[in-house]
Amino acid sequence: HKAGYRVFATARNPSKMAALKTMGIEVLTLDVLSEESISACVSEVTKLTGGTLNVLLNNAGAGYNMPISDISIPEAKKLFDLNVWSYISTIQAFMPLLKRAKDGAMVVNQTSVGSMTGLPFQATYNASKAAMAMFSECLRLELQPFNIRVVDLKTAGVRSNFLTNLTDAKLPSNSIYAAARDDVEKMLSGEKVKSLKGTFMDAEVWAKAVVKDLTKSKPPYQIWRGGSALLALISTFL
Repeated sequence: HKAGYRVFATARNPSKMAALKTMGIEVLTLDVLSEESISACVSEVTKLTGGTLNVLLNNAGAGYNMPISDISIPEAKKLFDLNVWSYISTIQAFMPLLKRAKDGAMVVNQTSVGSMTGLPFQATYNASKAAMAMFSECLRLELQPFNIRVVDLKTAGVRSNFLTNLTDAKLPSNSIYAAARDDVEKMLSGEKVKSLKGTFMDAEVWAKAVVKDLTKSKPPYQIWRGGSALLALISTFL
């Protein structure tokens, strides 16, 4: 918005975006897990823009930490529905608008540095982000003929409600990690991560850097931003 773009911000509950509306940002209702809601949002954007969209930024997501031996398969499937399939559904729905963008368009998928890093107890989350990273890479190649750029936004630590919203951070009673329950559950809840210095970047600092990256004449296909993002990038070469 500050960079001069006309921005449509979306959420399941638009009342939570009152501050954005005050800033002059247009807010729309969107539940990315609902085909009906996605379709309604596309119709609304079509009416407001005349049927074009320059940038689609997929940012919905959640986390789920649990040892693989204790993973709830239904919970893991819910996470993939949100972190992977909702992105694909939204991209498919907005594709006609992106194709009509006069000077080309861009799809930006929020993945994570976790898509490249294996960490204990984060397998479900990291695997969902790795899946979306691969979808992004393949989509990048598939959409090149249509002048639609695809960016994989590999975000590292940013101060937000992400850790606060973690659910099911308790080990099952029969877990093989029961002997270390206290320490493991502190990892599952993110409590131990919160105490690490340099892990988290202020959201506004992160956002300004990302906007600068995305508004370049030729944005990179991967953007690494957030606390310890550079360290995570270097580690992939090692």
